[in-house]
Amino acid sequence: MARISIRDFHDDDLDAVVRLWWEARTSSEQPVYSLAEVTASCREDHAVVAVRDEEIVAAAVGRAAHAQGWIVFFGASEDARAENVSGALLDALERKMAPLGLSTLSVLMPEGGRLDQLTSNGFQTRHALRYLERQMPVQRREIDLLKDLGGRILPRHLWEQVAGMRQEKQLLEERLVTPLAQPDLADRYGVVPPRAVMLFGPPGTGKTTFAKAVASRLDWPFVEVFPSRLGEGSGSVAASLRSVFERIGELEHGVVFIDEVEEIASQRSDPPTPMQGVTNELLKIVADFRDREGMLLICATNFVRGLDAAFMRHGRFDYVLPIGLPDAEAREAIWRRYVPVEIAAEVDFAALVVKSDGLTPADIEYAARRASQDALARALRDRPATIGGPTELGTADYLAALEVTRATVSEDQQDSFLEDIETLARL
Repeated sequence: MARISIRDFHDDDLDAVVRLWWEARTSSEQPVYSLAEVTASCREDHAVVAVRDEEIVAAAVGRAAHAQGWIVFFGASEDARAENVSGALLDALERKMAPLGLSTLSVLMPEGGRLDQLTSNGFQTRHALRYLERQMPVQRREIDLLKDLGGRILPRHLWEQVAGMRQEKQLLEERLVTPLAQPDLADRYGVVPPRAVMLFGPPGTGKTTFAKAVASRLDWPFVEVFPSRLGEGSGSVAASLRSVFERIGELEHGVVFIDEVEEIASQRSDPPTPMQGVTNELLKIVADFRDREGMLLICATNFVRGLDAAFMRHGRFDYVLPIGLPDAEAREAIWRRYVPVEIAAEVDFAALVVKSDGLTPADIEYAARRASQDALARALRDRPATIGGPTELGTADYLAALEVTRATVSEDQQDSFLEDIETLARL
């Protein structure tokens, strides 16, 4: 079955939206808005559609009134619902309407309508009216600022997409997400919501993925600060770093991420190096972050033992959390992400999971893509005239690709990581 893609509404799509409206009308989820209102909003307001094989299988239509957005119509075929396209479609509509400066996005649903597609995507029910709304993660005054900082609102459900890694996810859920998302609950237990955390582990183990998943889970803007880009102008690196964080401080909420932080936080020496001033500046920034609510600084490093000792003292980072190689459950989920649906039933995932032990997510992605590319090239050589035939790609192809895939993380690096957990982790 072909993949579903999401795009903006075109005038030629109107017939398909009308069809979806009539399908919804004959089900238990009769549209609240009339067909005339829906078609008018398609043309004059905002709409996105989900397409598979050039056929529209779902549509979402919205309009704005002052600072409030309304979903005028949301409909999907049975196949599209089975593939859970609802969340991605609603996210696409929200991104399309975000520049309007909306504070909430609201939905009216008829009695008997299914609410799970909306409640799982951040909407909250107002029971007396069956009225659903969700807060827009960025207000109008912050949109331009966020764009200038290179920040963005990440898709929802990234947290659920991080399969396996149960211990790491549980740590992040308990230590970061819950205290920040439910400060009243944290206060009842005397838990102070974290302000700054350090993730460490071998390269390619998914530290950036976890940072983005936390931002997605909190529904906060995600801003990444790149050490390599600091000081590109006329100012010093320290001044550039200070300027960036001053602007970030204008956001109401946000997850700020610095990857490879060792570039600007390495151990200071005597005599001092030119980067020592940058390290001092970052220490001040971490201290400032601890005085702010609604913000979380996440730093990541591949070389935690190389950080300046001042960063590892209590009072700087609330937690120092290890992120290691993917476990068996996570490796299977990664494989399933890249193996085509049409052949998944014939693939021996258990064998792939065993053979890919010790590989990073990026290593597994490389092996999966190489197997697919090699199989396609073979098909083009052997039977170019019948390329529409069955997909000749299977377990043997993936195992062959694994044989030529070099592991990013060496045994020595893994041993060092385990030592760092014992000596430096703060859970």
